[in-house]
Amino acid sequence: MTQIATSLVGIMVLLLGSGLWIGLGLVATGAAMLALFRPQMPFVKLLAQQSWNVLSSTELLALPLFILMAEVLFRTNISASLFTGLTPWLRRVPGRLTHINVLGCTLFASVCGSSAATTVTVGRITAGELLKRGYDRDLVIGSLAGAGTLGFLIPPSTIMIIYGVMAEESILRLFMAGILPGALLAIAYMGYIGIRAKLSPDKIGEAPPPTSLIEKLRALTDLGPLLLLILFVIGSMYGGIASPTEAAAAGVIGAMVIGFAQRKLDLKGLLAAARQAAENSAMIGLIMVGAMFLSTAMGYLGLPRYIAGAINGWGLSPLALIAVLLVFYILLGMVMEGLAIIVMTLPITLPLVEAAGYDKIWFGVFIVIVVEMAQISPPVGFNLTVLQRLTGDSIGKITRATMPFFLIMAGFVFLIALFPQIVSIVPDLMRH
Repeated sequence: MTQIATSLVGIMVLLLGSGLWIGLGLVATGAAMLALFRPQMPFVKLLAQQSWNVLSSTELLALPLFILMAEVLFRTNISASLFTGLTPWLRRVPGRLTHINVLGCTLFASVCGSSAATTVTVGRITAGELLKRGYDRDLVIGSLAGAGTLGFLIPPSTIMIIYGVMAEESILRLFMAGILPGALLAIAYMGYIGIRAKLSPDKIGEAPPPTSLIEKLRALTDLGPLLLLILFVIGSMYGGIASPTEAAAAGVIGAMVIGFAQRKLDLKGLLAAARQAAENSAMIGLIMVGAMFLSTAMGYLGLPRYIAGAINGWGLSPLALIAVLLVFYILLGMVMEGLAIIVMTLPITLPLVEAAGYDKIWFGVFIVIVVEMAQISPPVGFNLTVLQRLTGDSIGKITRATMPFFLIMAGFVFLIALFPQIVSIVPDLMRH
């Protein structure tokens, strides 16, 4: 079995390190492993069966629709509306306008589902404006990087859809499970910003001009379209009116209405959004097919049982197991993209976590948070690359600025491990 594990790692590193697409690399790895150790297995037939099982899943229909909704919103005036709508309300809050990064990302994540899209959409307005107003560069960049990852945790989340399909768990319950942890994580970020502002007032730039209550309420009208879309998408799912797929379809229509009403979206922009959504959906589909095929191949080779048995032999407590998995995923996140991490490791780690007493819903939130950490882990962290394009700073400088928010996420993992009710309370309420 050690030879099988060594061969698997060697072949995968060779193929993925060659620059081959991740999905094709996973398919090739699975085929090579079966050819070496189970030559009698008809892997072409197995690949065809796995491809059909994955891509014909009805739960997966929501994924391209939510991706399309995010692409349409990216081409609207939402980012500017977030800045102007929130600015008057933050004048007296410790940290002032730095909180726009967190609040803006939280709101946009509620209709997006993508970490990178959240970071880009909010950051393309806030980063330049905050730096121009004298706010500390590290705090601006770090808060944007940390809060941008909320696109994976707050529903609708593309990662949760993929996890739900692979783990055979309710996507709607996963969505609901992400609401409270996402909100608490955003509050934790804002708390850290407030503390930094109190300890180092010089890091906070100029305050916006005083505004009356009428002006503040008028500013909220800029947020009206986005808030209505959030209520429409999330509210319809929570209220049992629509399934995730139906809510996603309605969300696409709502995003198009916003874009056309703001005169920021035309037919050419809509076609560009559709083309980009199709490309992203195809990429994710290929990765899922490759990962499921590799997982099936590993199952035939007995590798998941072997690894699970070895780890169970360590006699770890549930909290110690979570600590080991956290370190494991952080290390993987330094060299691999988050989606690939989930689809490759889930067949091994999910049984371990269930044996330790945690359910699939809880592990879904856990793995989303560690993927968020992967988004800001050098050298592969995609959010770091996004911020490098936005600010022009080096990856090293952005990583240092992001580290406090990375540590907040790590601490939050242990919080939900100690108090799993944080994850389960909203899905349980949904049942009643």
